[in-house]
Amino acid sequence: MKMIAGLGNPGAEYAQTKHNVGFMLVDALAAYLGAGTWREDFSAYIAEVRIGSEKVFLVKPQTYMNSSGESLGPMLSYYKMDCSDLIVVHDDMDIPAGTTRIRKKGGSGGHNGIKSIIAHTGSENFVRVRIGIGRPPAGWTVIHHVLAPFSAEDAAHIRAAIDFLLPAVTCIVQEGADLAMNRYNPQRKKNQKQEGRHEAEQETSSAAAPE
Repeated sequence: MKMIAGLGNPGAEYAQTKHNVGFMLVDALAAYLGAGTWREDFSAYIAEVRIGSEKVFLVKPQTYMNSSGESLGPMLSYYKMDCSDLIVVHDDMDIPAGTTRIRKKGGSGGHNGIKSIIAHTGSENFVRVRIGIGRPPAGWTVIHHVLAPFSAEDAAHIRAAIDFLLPAVTCIVQEGADLAMNRYNPQRKKNQKQEGRHEAEQETSSAAAPE
């Protein structure tokens, strides 16, 4: 079994806010995978799907973001699931809006929802799917930023990011985080090296060409 948990805040007033991109992706996954009815348990909304041979729980904790672990910790324990079976989708201010990153494990990065999960599971060994929301504009607090809706431009980037991540998340479940990171994470350093080599080859070719 696997668990895909999107982080966010419950209530209609938060539904379209930046902090709720985790809920947005899990809702999109439910539609993409043909999930059945949502049920309430473990202070969360839960739907079940199959990805290949895996039974997968789609989970939206209803404890508010900063207490996400209060829902996910007991659920993992009840179903005797290891933290390595957990995939958490959450917002990330440290990357631009609509940018995505898959990370196999690690610390909280200052994200309170991730802090809560680590505190209630005692482990950092779970996959994170990060969706960028960008930094607060000048004069805005972090709270104001994460609890505000996206601009029209950024909303389009987020929709594209969610569409991009649907096969990425199913890849994590079926083929593992390492392959998914290699396939779906940006390859900037590799591309920059290739561009550098290409430029060097052009310079060498230009220098060798007759005038």
